[in-house]
Amino acid sequence: MKKAQGKVKISWSPNFAYAIGLIVTDGCLSKNGRHIDFTSKDLELVETFLRALEVESGITKKSRKAGESPKYFRVQIGDVCFYRYLESIGITQRKSKTIGSIEAIPPSYFADFLRGHLDGDGHFYSYWDPRWKSSFMYYTVFNSASKKHIYWLQETIERLYGLKGHVTKARKESLFSLKYAKTESDILLKTLYYKKDILCLDRKRLKIFEALSIVASP
Repeated sequence: MKKAQGKVKISWSPNFAYAIGLIVTDGCLSKNGRHIDFTSKDLELVETFLRALEVESGITKKSRKAGESPKYFRVQIGDVCFYRYLESIGITQRKSKTIGSIEAIPPSYFADFLRGHLDGDGHFYSYWDPRWKSSFMYYTVFNSASKKHIYWLQETIERLYGLKGHVTKARKESLFSLKYAKTESDILLKTLYYKKDILCLDRKRLKIFEALSIVASP
């Protein structure tokens, strides 16, 4: 692990890996070569991001378009060492469509990275399938505008956890989705949420486990 002086302690841990997952999805590197920007509609997620990196920074509000009322929460961390480290592991400016693999993630922390990825730009949904009586279905989904990244994600999850999933592409936009159906979701979600006191978006975890409890109920 590279040792460096800066606001962010560059050392792999569950929280650090979770933060990297958030940066890969909702973060960006500024043009000035020193700031890491993290923006989300969810204040809890921005606060959790700061907790994961163990840094203090003011949270502001911003809008995406001129004249629009601010509805996004934003934090900027000025840290040249961390910025350069992110570049060294494959996270660059304007990464959305070009990001590929992040090989630096230790396998023991990959589940934490995935949980950050899911909280940042993934989703979970469930429904009762009308085709079969009492058939409750659910999917865990990871999204990326980069084809290279989504296939790397799929290959790594299969290598580490033996889960195949399947990739789809949105028709009207450049968005790739890696989806895991019910049986594989069961395994994957228990892997991601391996204990109660891990950092995560609490609202999303509650939604997931409420759905899983329906299946577990007699």
